[in-house]
Amino acid sequence: MFVRAAGAEVHVLGLALDVVRGLGFANAWTADTLPDVPFDAVVDASNAATLPARALDLVEPSGRVVYIGLAGSPSTIDTRILALKDVTAVGILSASPGLAATIRAYAAGDVDPRPLVAATVGLDQVGAVLAGERPADAGPGPKVHVDPRL
Repeated sequence: MFVRAAGAEVHVLGLALDVVRGLGFANAWTADTLPDVPFDAVVDASNAATLPARALDLVEPSGRVVYIGLAGSPSTIDTRILALKDVTAVGILSASPGLAATIRAYAAGDVDPRPLVAATVGLDQVGAVLAGERPADAGPGPKVHVDPRL
């Protein structure tokens, strides 16, 4: 959503395409339907061990790959492809450096995070959510917000 707000054409590869399209992304694809188009940059936000290498394969020479997803098992990339394509690869674990810009984007209305939130729960429900249970009244969004005041 932030990349789109910055003016880039965004394509999304994923499984929950109904949610993605509901967020206004028309270019939503499965692995089988992804078009053969040039990608200047790829953001891997998945938890699939095979997708970091796919991201590197998809990006154009001298492009950029940003890795923010973490798989449950090790992911590998071919560093020969990374070097020969002259790709810049960045791994980001902490969102803290981007917090001020995120707040500005929310405040300006450039990005609306509300459609991402499926439900808001109290601390007493965090264990169940972390165990993979969706709250009974959850909407289609992929995120669950924790409000300790509940």
